[in-house]
Amino acid sequence: MGHLTIPLRGLTDTEPTAIEIPGGPVTLGGDLTMPVEATGVVVFAHGSGSSRHSPRNQAVAGYLVERGFATLLLDLLTPNEEFEDKRTRALRFDIPLLARRVGFAVEHVARQGETAGRPIALFGASTGASAALVAAAECPDDVAAVVSRGGRPDLAGDALERVRAATLLIVGGEDDEVRRLNQQALERLACTTELKVIPGATHLFEEPGALEEVARLAGDWFDRHLAR
Repeated sequence: MGHLTIPLRGLTDTEPTAIEIPGGPVTLGGDLTMPVEATGVVVFAHGSGSSRHSPRNQAVAGYLVERGFATLLLDLLTPNEEFEDKRTRALRFDIPLLARRVGFAVEHVARQGETAGRPIALFGASTGASAALVAAAECPDDVAAVVSRGGRPDLAGDALERVRAATLLIVGGEDDEVRRLNQQALERLACTTELKVIPGATHLFEEPGALEEVARLAGDWFDRHLAR
């Protein structure tokens, strides 16, 4: 596995801009980074209590910006909801709620400002991956590609059969249960899809070179499926 250097957000020439996205009864905060002549827009769906400040997703997003993609790191929960979730751990598994909010973000970037009209992809991690897949199923005309990092696609339920966006599932070779769930999901997806296993990696891809490989695979996938 080749080792790639992933710059953290803030170390690239293109700086993020804080934006607000209407999310039904709430307003969602996000950081949009828009390189010149962006190939497309990648919306990040965080999971398992994470937010737009996730260092892993920030690192992957920074790499994608270097490859010419705009990125939107999004808080799927409000500050009050995050406080509640830390206590109950319930909202992080509310896939319909998270998917609706990913859908609001997709609608926003598809039709507002400098992102309007550009191809859209979703990058989901953990439970955020299932929310991304449900949102892709609900927004087939807007979402062209999905990448799942250590995701739980099984939690997307019957939406899996309705996904039309090209979907890449990435799992760690040592993450046995999640790998099994992704293999089962692969058999249910009717879209263009692949499963990539990173040898030696565990669920959080903390091993040397593992997250870099995730970023490279995601960038290659988006290059293939976000062509204008």
